[in-house]
Amino acid sequence: MRKKLLWGIIMATLTLTACGNSTANGEAEVNTAVEAVAEEAKEADTQAEAVADETKGEEAAQDGIAQAIAEETSYSEEATEADSSEADNKNDREPTAEISEHVPPKYTNLRTDEAGTIERITYPAHDYAVDGHEITKEANVYLPANYSTDKKYNVLYLLHGIGGNEDEWGMNKSTSRVKTIMDNLSYYGDIESFIVVTPNGRAGGSEEKEGSMMDAFYCFGQELRNDLIPYMESHYSTYADYDENGYDMAATRDHRAIAGLSMGGMQTINIGLGECNDLFSYYGAFSAAPTSNIASKTASIIKDSEYPVNFFYNICGTEDRVAYPSASAAAKTLPAISDDFVDGENFMWQELSGAHDFHIWYLGFYNFAQIVFK
Repeated sequence: MRKKLLWGIIMATLTLTACGNSTANGEAEVNTAVEAVAEEAKEADTQAEAVADETKGEEAAQDGIAQAIAEETSYSEEATEADSSEADNKNDREPTAEISEHVPPKYTNLRTDEAGTIERITYPAHDYAVDGHEITKEANVYLPANYSTDKKYNVLYLLHGIGGNEDEWGMNKSTSRVKTIMDNLSYYGDIESFIVVTPNGRAGGSEEKEGSMMDAFYCFGQELRNDLIPYMESHYSTYADYDENGYDMAATRDHRAIAGLSMGGMQTINIGLGECNDLFSYYGAFSAAPTSNIASKTASIIKDSEYPVNFFYNICGTEDRVAYPSASAAAKTLPAISDDFVDGENFMWQELSGAHDFHIWYLGFYNFAQIVFK
């Protein structure tokens, strides 16, 4: 670019000289031409710097995504059947769960009796990230032991991270850690069991790591409202008074919860609290990702909302290089800046030593499962 502009200056000078403009007027014209080309060079430099900064920003973002995915997939754990020394005394069903910094083995041992089941569902949805065309999505549904249509159930929508899909929480396996925690919390009487749904949190269902992927995460609130929740409430025994012609979804918001890890934590904050707080009253953000709404924005949204927050639970590892700064900025100070969040009443910020992985997120699920629908 600089070479082209330099040649422009030279050619302007030669042209005026060839035309016999050796007078002061000719010199002025040359100077004017030189200044114009120089200004163009300055603008070109500015544009080049902007492009370079944008390229660096995109590269940094891709590096951040790659790091998040690497850490997100670095650890997972399935339930295993307890050996004879750890087996339950079936007469001892005392509820002992509590908000903790670890999940006791009692609640991670695989249950073979009074255990829930997992179903794979397909449901009609739309690609809200593109043009709204109809698509088919898949999700996993945990149903409590002895599920019955004669009983009504609360529902938790549990979201994955940027590198995952509906299977990331392991809810496509009978040895799922989520299923096992739910089975044991229910078996011992710590909770009134509920349905858990793990969908693909991209509105279009795409799992590409570039392009419109980010838009698909941010558009997922439309799928929740228009497609997934109505499907669940038309096919399972929930508290909603479902009607295919439309029904009051806000009337049963106390019976719905939303939670997620990393990018799913962002969706819990930006979509759950920010867009759909008429649909949910319980929220769980596990290591909420960068781009989560900062605390002041969430406080402003909730202040103007007619729908109260029953509980907002947060957890993050202090060594989490991906999410700790963003998660802290999104939630840690909420009780200090908003009367709508009261620590110990409808809010909890939990931080402990840990990274951006399922060590933290299984614990987050275990703790959150004890909080919701109380």
